[in-house]
Amino acid sequence: MGIIIKSQIRPLIKELDKENAISSVADEVATALDKKVEDILVNAIERAKANKRRTIQSRDL
Repeated sequence: MGIIIKSQIRPLIKELDKENAISSVADEVATALDKKVEDILVNAIERAKANKRRTIQSRDL
């Protein structure tokens, strides 16, 4: 699907890595993140449906 913006991963990792221990990011990280986000959203959809709602809310995540 491509929800993750590859060019934004490296700057975010640099920001989060306070010790500067990580020097590079493998290409497959974006693909893995896309899959994780998709899984989270599928679960959120199911939870909203189970609660008879048509709106996904943050608590569904």
